[in-house]
Amino acid sequence: MERPASERKTILVLLGGAAALIVAMGIGRFAFTPILPSMLERHLFTAAGAGYLASSNYLGYLLGAVALTLVRVKNRSAVLAAGLLASIATTWGMAACGSLDGWLALRFMSGFASAVVFILVSGIVLERLSALQTGLFYGGVGTGILLTGLSVPLLSRQGDWSAAWQGLGAISLVLGAAAWLALGVRSGGAKPSVQAAIDAMPSDARRIVIVLMIAYGLEGLGYIVTGTYLAAFAKTVSSLPNLPSVSWMVVGVAAAPSCLVWSLLASAWGKKRTLTAAMLLQAIGIAVPVLAPSSVAVFVGAFLFGATFMGITTLFVAYAKELYPQNNRTMIGWLTAFFGLGQMIGPLVAGILLAGNGGYREALLGAAGIVLLGALSLPLGIGRTSGRAPLNRTV
Repeated sequence: MERPASERKTILVLLGGAAALIVAMGIGRFAFTPILPSMLERHLFTAAGAGYLASSNYLGYLLGAVALTLVRVKNRSAVLAAGLLASIATTWGMAACGSLDGWLALRFMSGFASAVVFILVSGIVLERLSALQTGLFYGGVGTGILLTGLSVPLLSRQGDWSAAWQGLGAISLVLGAAAWLALGVRSGGAKPSVQAAIDAMPSDARRIVIVLMIAYGLEGLGYIVTGTYLAAFAKTVSSLPNLPSVSWMVVGVAAAPSCLVWSLLASAWGKKRTLTAAMLLQAIGIAVPVLAPSSVAVFVGAFLFGATFMGITTLFVAYAKELYPQNNRTMIGWLTAFFGLGQMIGPLVAGILLAGNGGYREALLGAAGIVLLGALSLPLGIGRTSGRAPLNRTV
């Protein structure tokens, strides 16, 4: 039986949005993690330099989020195309560049593009999808991570780290073109300022938004240390071949369905409880490989990390959109800005710690503690509000 035109359009938007997230997030942001061990092995930069590169990317992400929140977008199609092209070009350009300064610039531009694509595509797609479909949409990030985990070892066989960047750039080009065509974006109109958005909320909702921004900033600060150094840390734990790449594949396998799973749990438990549980599990996942270093612990940590980090993002975005549905892009933008601020600080501090003692223990345990603090801030700050939403509600 032929699907109705509206249903076909929804599926097309869902697939196009997921493809855009694969390009800008799964590859553009996270490909650096599985390629990092190879670049470190060739002494292209130090562990501290890796931290600077990660922080440069997240500074770009922060500024991109702020820019897209403050600036009125008159033509969403053109801005989305520019963001996708920038993400593709900066992924490819990592192979062509041979200096730390050049890589810092490319990672900054990649981060800026990632934020633009993430916020813009989220705003476009969330207008059309149900809560369950939103979980599938954000699963595109996990699918992109799995794709990088599978691709990097295969691409590296034909050369080295530069072949991996080139191959992922080519994959991004194909997926980016498909995403842009599938979304068929229309021009956007005016939007109220963030102050107008906050003023329009009831006082209870304003308090919850502030708590969400703080908690999401702590999540960004803590989780990104693992997101940057997981593969490199795995290499120090065991001599098993391809452990870094395999552990990153585990992250992707766990992440791909996680957004849907956490969305279902939130419909039963409420967003506050579900977010708290997800962040507690993530803190455990970050700490386990450090406290009991072994190949098994690395896989357990990778699974818990993958199973939570995009689910947490989905729930934060859904919670904010529920509080202020009239202009979800404003709320998503400011949440992303706080998240980006935490992301920028995390790898920078971790890089300094790594430069000081040469190990990952302090950096990763500190990251676990920060995520734990963010988890505890939710029930303490939000109070008795459950954050529960009907399953069929678009959030």
